Amino acid sequence: MPRRLTVLFASLEGLLAVAIGIAIPLVPLTLVWAVHFGFALDWTVFWRAAVDVWLLGHGVDATFVLDPQLAAALGLPAAGEPVRVTIALLGFALLTVLLGVRAGGRIEENGHRLLGVGAGVVVVGALSLLATWSALHEAARPSLVQGSLLPALTFGAGLALGILRARRGGVLGPRLRRWVDDRPPELLAGAAAALRAGVGALAITVTVAAVLVAALFVVRFADMIGMYEALHTEVVGGIALTAGQLSIVPNLVVWATCWLLGPGFAIGAGSSVSPVGTALGPLPALPVLGALPTGDLAFGFVGLLVPVAAGFLAGAAVRPGLARELGRVGPLAVLGVGAGGGVAAGLLAGFLAAASGGSAGPGRLAVVGPDPLTVGLVAALEFGVAIAIGLATASRMPSRAREARD
Repeated sequence: MPRRLTVLFASLEGLLAVAIGIAIPLVPLTLVWAVHFGFALDWTVFWRAAVDVWLLGHGVDATFVLDPQLAAALGLPAAGEPVRVTIALLGFALLTVLLGVRAGGRIEENGHRLLGVGAGVVVVGALSLLATWSALHEAARPSLVQGSLLPALTFGAGLALGILRARRGGVLGPRLRRWVDDRPPELLAGAAAALRAGVGALAITVTVAAVLVAALFVVRFADMIGMYEALHTEVVGGIALTAGQLSIVPNLVVWATCWLLGPGFAIGAGSSVSPVGTALGPLPALPVLGALPTGDLAFGFVGLLVPVAAGFLAGAAVRPGLARELGRVGPLAVLGVGAGGGVAAGLLAGFLAAASGGSAGPGRLAVVGPDPLTVGLVAALEFGVAIAIGLATASRMPSRAREARD
């Protein structure tokens, strides 16, 4: 593909990423404007709200001044005072990454990778800057700097992942490949096994957490419906509210992962949701929060077995490949891969915890989500030990590679 077409394609993909992301909250909000308010209000109010939601989805900090009636309806204190919101609605960031992955694969197939990535990131950054500027208001002010950078960086991360996934000659460039080839093969084999085991163990745990969240939605469905009825949103308002709540489902999955790991998470200062028990104070009247467990769980400690089992399975799964590379998986390799896998899983778990939490409102709601440092340390310890046990247990069986040599 010629360079001009690559730039055009990447620019269009960036435009689509921004347009789709903003349209998701804008469409139901526009329906509310048309059906509920009868076109009476200024439509730009709903445009600014949609942009604010999209920007929050990419981790952009925003300062709000809540209307007294809205604050009372949501059960929030400090109406009329500036409230800084830093929590990210990860559903929008996930969508942007997925759109970037798709575009990155196409760019890799057509060539001119740097040009395509640069064009896509610049377009998203420019459009994000314009959208952020258009949303500035005394009642809601997103950060102009973050608004121009974070969506572009998120889309750029998706482009990079898409290019790496689509590359046929390996994911490393020539210089980096030469540097890697100069390292001892045993070290490379151990590092690769540790990375696969750590990421795999965390991926299993996140999958179980997603199933757990879905099960809670089913079990607590009646409570959630009751909260919808208490808000009196009517049909159109309920659609808009549901669309907004879908954006925090990835946050809930990350929080459930932290619950399985043990540290749990908080919904307000002084609260705690963990396998040991749940202690919650007053909550905003959001139906999705009706799925949260309440009180002490008789068998909550069983959830702690999930990351242990995931680490054990991941360690056992990487052992055959490691044995083929090393010939023998000795104690040093078991300890090294276990420690490396624990560090990789801990860093990734801590990053997810940090991305999923933050300030969601005034007062107690300034503390929402898990503690990243605690989650990272606990995850590194749990996964590291479990991966090492999985490797050591599986290593008792003679490797196929060694049997072939003998």
